[in-house]
Amino acid sequence: MRPAELSRSGSDPAAVDPAFRDFGSIVDAYQNRLYGFVRRILNDDEEALDVTQEAFVRAFRNLGRFDGRCSLKAWLFKIAHNLCVDRARRRKVRFAEEPLECGEEEQGGLASDDRWNPESVVLSDELLSVVNGAVERLSPKLKAVLLLHDREDMAYEEIAHVLELPLGTVKSRLFAAREQVAGAVRAYLQEER
Repeated sequence: MRPAELSRSGSDPAAVDPAFRDFGSIVDAYQNRLYGFVRRILNDDEEALDVTQEAFVRAFRNLGRFDGRCSLKAWLFKIAHNLCVDRARRRKVRFAEEPLECGEEEQGGLASDDRWNPESVVLSDELLSVVNGAVERLSPKLKAVLLLHDREDMAYEEIAHVLELPLGTVKSRLFAAREQVAGAVRAYLQEER
């Protein structure tokens, strides 16, 4: 059956219900960020794909229940986070953190060229390893807040909605997470002296 015949036959969901087309644009807008968040939480590419897909399926099924009290992004991340918690419970393992790669995050302005300074490159790689290790050792509660705020650029209020926490708890968990990571960095830098 050709696409035109499929649309006329009623077998094409987008032809039957324009909500499918609209939801497709939502998937296009958020799938990469949602997948990245889930992958960092679960540390498993295949499982992250499954959870991301399930998050969008659940969102579509419950689109009528979306009340607009939070952003669509926060609502999607809440669904994905809940699925991650469920998966982790079933696996009975701690959440894991995908290590960052040097230069993964885009930086504003011009960065210095460290290619000609091997000591600086080694120090930078070691420091990145220390930070990734510290984030990996965070409890799942602290890690989720840190990732949503610092990696997904969510506001405190959005994180509170996603994780179903009071605003003060979000702030205190973010502070605690940053303190733990900073403590690991301080310890590393003191060793280097």
